[in-house]
Parts: sequence; structure tokens; C-alpha cells
Amino acid sequence: MNQSYILEIKGLRKEYSKFTLNNINVELEKGSIMGFIGPNGAGKSTTIKSILNIISYDSGEIIINGINSKDNEVSTKEIIGYVGDETSLYSQNYAKSVYKFIRRFYKNWDDEVFNSLIRKFNLNLDKKVKEFSKGMKAQFMLALSLSHHAKLFILDEPTSGLDPVIRAEILDIIFNTVKEEGASVFFSSHITEDIQKIADSVTYINNGNILLSDKKVNILSNYKQVDFNQDISCEFEKKLTFYRNKKLIIHKSKIEEVINLAKSYNIDSRKIEFTTPLLDEILLNLIKKQN
Repeated sequence: MNQSYILEIKGLRKEYSKFTLNNINVELEKGSIMGFIGPNGAGKSTTIKSILNIISYDSGEIIINGINSKDNEVSTKEIIGYVGDETSLYSQNYAKSVYKFIRRFYKNWDDEVFNSLIRKFNLNLDKKVKEFSKGMKAQFMLALSLSHHAKLFILDEPTSGLDPVIRAEILDIIFNTVKEEGASVFFSSHITEDIQKIADSVTYINNGNILLSDKKVNILSNYKQVDFNQDISCEFEKKLTFYRNKKLIIHKSKIEEVINLAKSYNIDSRKIEFTTPLLDEILLNLIKKQN
């Protein structure tokens, strides 16, 4: 157990009839934001449900703030703030009733924080949750999550389907909470734009396997986008396995190899440009390689 980590997932495995979460290993540093990203069905929700002890897992260990979460469920959940993309559990209840129910479970509940967020979001607690828009539901869930001074926030697609203004507002609040309170965030999403905006590190999962887990700055510096600023032959293009739209994403270790290959097809090296790709381009490249 490393005290510099708020969350450690060690060898997590969960097997279903048609899907297996296979030997997942993740380490989230205290005071940082990790983007947990992957396509639908990749294993993101299964991992999060395992962290929260909503489902049992076949093998592995989950450590939260130095404590085994399975053996100490109450104390670990006390320091977790959860926001998902579904609020069906509370939809038939009035928001005020939900708030009064939730606050009883947390010793560190802070009404001042909660009421401040409710005013900020302009939410009417005398409405039923089902009467809230999707954006308002996300804001309400975020207010509940932030009001007990959690040390670890588990966010499961909290910005999915929201308009850009509300998405940006929620991301700013999450980022500022980490900065001001030293909290940590495990942020599951398939929206790479959100991850690239606020995450310190990125873990990418596909088909139940971790394909990449590193600090965001390392990932962006380790991969390059190759732009061939001239027409290339069909023969040369066939040699570039993941080439499309006159662009190629490669690991930086392959730069010399690509230059030499280009020279053998009479490509002017002065017209080859290496730039930093977007995160989603890197991840798309990893999916293609796995497939």
C-alpha cells in the first residue's frame, strides 16, 4: 500500500459469460484527476461498480486511502463522492427529500456547501427529481457529491449528453475542488475532449483490458502525428498500417523508421511534419492496433 495513492486497483478480474474484465491495475495519486476512458462496453462501469462494491469481483484487490475497500466498506464510502449519469433511484422523490435522506449518511456533511451549490445552479428543491432536466439532474448529483468533503470522487459519465455550457461548468467545479481541497478524481468518460481538458493522467480501457495508463503529458509527448504535405503513392500508403486523411499517428520511437521508409519512396523529408496529436487520435490508434 502506497500512501501517495488515494486509489489502487490491483489485479482486478470480473468474468461474465460474454465479457471479462482482465487483470486491471490502476494507481491514482492523491490530489490528481485521472481520466478513465474507453468506448461503450469497454469495462468502465464494471470497474467503477467494483470500486464501489456494487458488484462482487472474482479476484484482485481495491485499496482506497490505504484501506481495503471490500473489508471496510462503510469507512471507505464515507470519503467517496459519486456522480453517475443516471438518477432513476431518486426520480419519483422530491429533491429536498433526497437531500435530507443522503445527508444522514455522512459525518462531514456541510449544508453551507450544499446550499451554495443549489443557489449557484438555481435548483428548486421542491420539485421532484424527474422534473429536472438532464443538466439539472447532473448538477443536483454533483451538489450532493461535493457536500461532504469527499477525498475521492468517482464520476461515471457525469457530462454525457449535456450541453457544452453545463459541461464546462461541471468540469470547472470539479477542477477547482481538486485544487482547493486536495481531493482526487477518477473520471470515467468517453468524451476525450473533457479528459484532455482537466485530467492529469489517463487510463484507457478496451475490451476489458488496459491499453494505456500514464500521465497525460507523457502520452501526448510520446506520440506524434505525421503529416505528409504532398501526395504519396499507393504503394507507400499500403506500408503505413494506420494511415488515413494524409495523417499517421506513431510512437516517437518510430520517427526514424518512418523517415527512412519515406525516403525509400522518394518522399521529400522536408515536407514531413511531426506534431502533437489529439488524445482521441492516439486512443483510436491504440484500438486499431488491438483489433
